[in-house]
Amino acid sequence: MNITGSNSGHPVAPDWRPEALPVAELLVRSARQHPDRIALDFMGRTWRYDALLEGARAAAAGFQRIGVRPGTRVGLFLPNTPHYPIAYHGALLAGATVVNFSPLYSPDEVAFQARDSGTEVMVCLDLKRLWAPMQRLLDKGMLRNLVVGSLVDVLPPLRSLGFRLLKRGERQDLPQYERVVRWSTFLRSPAELKPVEVDPRSIALLQYTGGTTGVPKGAALTHANLTANAQQLAAIDPGEGERTARVLAALPLFHIFANSAVLNRSLMSGGTLYLLARFDAGEALAVIRRGRMTDLCGVPAMFQAMIDHPDVARTNFDSVQQCFSGGAAMTAVLKERFERTTGARVLEGYGLTETSGVVAVNPFVGETRAGTVGLPLPATEIRITDPENPDRVLAGGETGELQIKGPQVMVGYWQAAVEAPDPLPGGWLRTGDLGFVESGGYLRLVDRSKDMINVGGFKVFPSQVEAALLKHAAVKECLVIAVPDERVGERPKAFAVLNEGAEASPTDLMTALCERIGKHERPVAIEILDDLPRTMIGKPDRKALTKMDAERRAAATS
Repeated sequence: MNITGSNSGHPVAPDWRPEALPVAELLVRSARQHPDRIALDFMGRTWRYDALLEGARAAAAGFQRIGVRPGTRVGLFLPNTPHYPIAYHGALLAGATVVNFSPLYSPDEVAFQARDSGTEVMVCLDLKRLWAPMQRLLDKGMLRNLVVGSLVDVLPPLRSLGFRLLKRGERQDLPQYERVVRWSTFLRSPAELKPVEVDPRSIALLQYTGGTTGVPKGAALTHANLTANAQQLAAIDPGEGERTARVLAALPLFHIFANSAVLNRSLMSGGTLYLLARFDAGEALAVIRRGRMTDLCGVPAMFQAMIDHPDVARTNFDSVQQCFSGGAAMTAVLKERFERTTGARVLEGYGLTETSGVVAVNPFVGETRAGTVGLPLPATEIRITDPENPDRVLAGGETGELQIKGPQVMVGYWQAAVEAPDPLPGGWLRTGDLGFVESGGYLRLVDRSKDMINVGGFKVFPSQVEAALLKHAAVKECLVIAVPDERVGERPKAFAVLNEGAEASPTDLMTALCERIGKHERPVAIEILDDLPRTMIGKPDRKALTKMDAERRAAATS
């Protein structure tokens, strides 16, 4: 069965299509239409649209001065501070390709992605907790330039002074390398911006995903892909053009959900982004009160944390007009509790890195069907196929593999053609996710990609954690499974078999493992077993191990 967003319940014309645009054009147009409107609010310091565009142009000139040309890969290793949107749009104005790096990555993960993507320039902050991966890249000569910002650059005056005086221990002393450029110097570059004509079909963003095999791959997303997704989200919003959105930007902007539904969508529509450097439920509630938020985007764990916080009782949600939940399935209990507590309506949706963020969402007006991810976006086609025969389209109500076609779908994986089969046979993206289409064209997912662990919206692949654990000399074999977690949905748990005669405690293994993987990938526990359960042909059996662990947990609580 094929369904399309142009004839679904979203209020758009059947022939609606997005305009192919460079990403920076979204900011340019908003700055032209609303120069005096506030674009960014960071802890009380604000940037108007004209100032944000001026900063982006200064960054573009700075990038050009250090040799960035069309197609140069520029990495962003940044939390949600004003440095991110300024560097993001600056790099794109210069014709570069942005590569998102998660600040949660370990040095090994950063090095792999930098090497795979060919990142030549990186932008980061002078925080000690972020510095180890950058020092490694510099030591190995993997970067041509490192642009380093500071919170001092962007905090309000009093907070900036406090940070200088009270948080000096958190700041990294920068090495005296010619390749290291301070943000303040970078933006004050005397070079003038040389205009670059950006083809909307060129690659704007490399967004890395674990992929179906667990090997990180960069989804190559064009300018047209990203701007199409922003326009699709605007097209289904009945209030588009009639309101000024005030958007809580607590989702990390390096994540594709936030890039599309928060950053690009808001700046295109002239909204105000209230940036949180990291999500904290108390801080998020304080921003909702101070800024009278209209739009909340998050993963279920964020919504859960906010209603569990004691300050929710004194937070007025009357200004909130729409809440979007994605990245992981929201339970019916959480949805009902959040809506009852706040009076705000939650719209669940679905998307992938490979689709620039969003594929389907429940409608703003009309039926919001609990447990579904809603209706496909305009100009988006969805079909359900036989997993064993992907060319055979199934009938409505039958469960199969979800395939997607639309203007937001990537052009392919970066340098992955040898390792992976064609990801877009006939223009259709095979997701590996199972689901079915029910009455009214609503999409219901019933399973996720094989073995992937969803930690609050972040994809964790067991094979990557296992590979890191096997680097310990004492470990002979290991398996990682998903175990339920009330706060973030799932977390990894590891099981290890030691080499004969080797000695290592779970604490020893955890300490070594945490040096090699990101925080979101860290297991809740490591158990040492005499042997792993195995299949009939002798392979370690992940399914049997998951069942065994679940039975043990059930017995312990009975």
